[in-house]
Amino acid sequence: MDNFDLREPRKQQPIRPTHFHEWSLPDGTAWTQFFRTDAGYLLRFHELADFEISGSALAVTCHPAPSVTQDTCEHLYLNQVLPLVLSKSGKLVFHASAVEVEGGAVAFLGESGRGKSTLAASFAASGSRFLTDDGLVVEPDGKGFRILPSHPSLRLWQDSREALMAPDAKTAPPIAYTAKARVLAGIGLAFCPKARPLRRAFFLGEGGAAEVTLEPLSAAQALVEWVKHSFLLDPEEKPALASHFDRVATLAGRVRCFRLDYPRRFEELPHVRQAIVQQLEEEDVTA
Repeated sequence: MDNFDLREPRKQQPIRPTHFHEWSLPDGTAWTQFFRTDAGYLLRFHELADFEISGSALAVTCHPAPSVTQDTCEHLYLNQVLPLVLSKSGKLVFHASAVEVEGGAVAFLGESGRGKSTLAASFAASGSRFLTDDGLVVEPDGKGFRILPSHPSLRLWQDSREALMAPDAKTAPPIAYTAKARVLAGIGLAFCPKARPLRRAFFLGEGGAAEVTLEPLSAAQALVEWVKHSFLLDPEEKPALASHFDRVATLAGRVRCFRLDYPRRFEELPHVRQAIVQQLEEEDVTA
């Protein structure tokens, strides 16, 4: 976190003019507001912290709200701010998790709460190495694309942690604003520290399927899904948005994508893993 500067706590003050973009929680409550400043941008996480980002995205300064811990600020930086900073510097970054399977990598994308982290943890607990829990960075690699590893940890709700992780799995200090635990890589939870070729992307459904279903997506359908799950610091910056769209279109045309749905029960996860591995093996046979 060389470009991350943590300052002394300060009370959050009203900001003018109004924000130009906002992230909301599922219940509609504002989670993050995006402001433009003379120096670049400011991201406000209400009652938690303000993050000032330089126009070049090379420097990030965090001003915690009173009583907010350093661990909370670092958690926000790693999971929310850093992916936006990387997107501003020209990287393709997505709300997704990824694991190493059959010598390559597969990515899981979906709305919050659809099980991206749980699915990645299921693979990792069964012996596959994970690359990222969120903030998926994808870059061109010859004729295809590869996934870069990120922070070696998985964020899990208590039920997923109890069902998939060993009781003595190491965790990071708790964060006040979320009940999710950050489970750290270690024995029984292997992390892949090297980039891996992206072989498949799976966009998670709502969990209404009666059994595991895999539906191939066309390049046009996949483009819509990739764009929907992109990290973008300034979605109103038209030249950058056009460039992002072009690069995502190339990605959607070169990586096979599927819509994946399955009953959200832990006992179904082995069947999900089997279906994904089988799909990869079928391609190897017909290639």
